[in-house]
Amino acid sequence: MDPCGPEDRFTDQEEFSRRTLAAAGFPVYGVVRGADPGGDALTAFETCDGRLSWVEVCSGDWTSADGPYVTVRTYRPGADRPGALPELEDVVEDERDRVYEQLGVDEGDCPGRVRALREWITVDGEPCAVEVHEDLRDPWDRPDAPLPGRGATPGAGPVWAGRFRVDGLTVTVCGRGVVPGSLELAPIQDVERHLRGRTALLRGLAARRARYVPVEERELPPTVGLEAHRAVIEHGIAESAAIEAQVRAGRTPRLPRGLRGETGALRWEAAVRQQMRLGSESREEAVAAVTAMVNHLNRLSRQTQWVVGTVEGVAAVEEVIRYTVFASEVASLPAQRAWEQLWRDRADGAGAAGDGWEEERIGEQLWLAAWEQWRAARAGR
Repeated sequence: MDPCGPEDRFTDQEEFSRRTLAAAGFPVYGVVRGADPGGDALTAFETCDGRLSWVEVCSGDWTSADGPYVTVRTYRPGADRPGALPELEDVVEDERDRVYEQLGVDEGDCPGRVRALREWITVDGEPCAVEVHEDLRDPWDRPDAPLPGRGATPGAGPVWAGRFRVDGLTVTVCGRGVVPGSLELAPIQDVERHLRGRTALLRGLAARRARYVPVEERELPPTVGLEAHRAVIEHGIAESAAIEAQVRAGRTPRLPRGLRGETGALRWEAAVRQQMRLGSESREEAVAAVTAMVNHLNRLSRQTQWVVGTVEGVAAVEEVIRYTVFASEVASLPAQRAWEQLWRDRADGAGAAGDGWEEERIGEQLWLAAWEQWRAARAGR
């Protein structure tokens, strides 16, 4: 079926969105001045217990990291209870995620110079005070930033988000390439324009994804020895550490953009192919082996302080890899076998509930004890 034809899956989605918005029961705000009205679209909505919780629309050019681009999310009265609204910092990061996922532009994960300020947005023809969270980071000001013209284009910062209340409704606004004072918002009158815009947006995204070649079907650069295994372990530990750090800081867990997408997928695929080659395994067997290997060292890095940045940590990684690939009689063999049992029990659901949880706890203690014995033996040599 022609993906741009009238009788495709997007027609059903558009009709579903039309019925949903018709039952909203509250006005939905959108941009009437300050961004390209030709880019108006319904971007998202959420329901709870059969009722709309919020509706989000956008205006502007979603295909440009420079903007102007604005999203407006209107919450149903009662759906904006404490704890239900995202922090404005997370709204800004959601926008940066969108640009990364839809356009492939990475604006960096390092904290920017953030400021909170009071701005004014015109709402229903009247000025409305709004507290704005503005991220002033320079997308080039990070260690891994490519040189201009070499692989990425920075967005036209700053990206900002603000929130205000009007007629009992809570409204969140996020913008890039446009200043708050230039915007005018009002209840949407032409819902059909936003529905057509949503269909066009979805078709545009689908066309981009259709050009994507799955990693499994690509020809990858040749890998040497066990380098692919080392790379996928390093990537996995970095992911785990990043999420844990955000949880400890009380932030919404969000994988850094530099660790997402094809970087991890390509490393994973390279490790699986090398495991198949060196271990003489089927793809299914290799995937299982690499999965267990990465989880082994991820969990060990969370439970100990010595895996990352130490000589013994490097040695542990090498022994886990050699055991995974060649079933070698490594010095840490008791720890390897203890992990196999722990991983097998988890896969079988032994730790799901009841006595199984206690069994998993004991299994983990035995596994960690085996690693400590390995460390003691190394220190005594």
